Amino acid sequence: MTLRIIATGGTFDKHYNELNGVLGFADSHLPAVIARSRMTVPCALEVLPLLDSLDMQDPDRQRVLASCQAASEQAIVIIHGTDTMRETAAVLGAANLGQTIVLTGAMIPYEIANSDALFNLGFACGVAQTLPAGVYVAMNGQVFPWDNVTKNRAAGVFQQL
Repeated sequence: MTLRIIATGGTFDKHYNELNGVLGFADSHLPAVIARSRMTVPCALEVLPLLDSLDMQDPDRQRVLASCQAASEQAIVIIHGTDTMRETAAVLGAANLGQTIVLTGAMIPYEIANSDALFNLGFACGVAQTLPAGVYVAMNGQVFPWDNVTKNRAAGVFQQL
């Protein structure tokens, strides 16, 4: 099995600018993250324009959908910002693509100490290879169907609706 990882940005892929204290985007962390994870499953990385999910619009979601439609892999992991992850998952779920698509992200950027990014990526890659076809959100050790998940902003976790 080959796994496709699609990077769309989000907190996971943000860089910290120590000069002005701002989080923003530069090159994706995903090549280094994949190498650090020591995954042995063949993996294809596709980096889309990196966006904060609050800046994601319908054309951006259509670009993610088009990437999934064009993918030959049955298992796809999408790195996405957590604020609008459910909206993108809904677009993919409604398309009924016949692939296993798992969206994940991070509450703390990969390059910041105590980030959940590496764990979430590894977890998402594992479940993407074992779940039946469908669209899921995998965060912090839990998996949710795309149509039964919400982000609890007060607690900083995902949970069932």
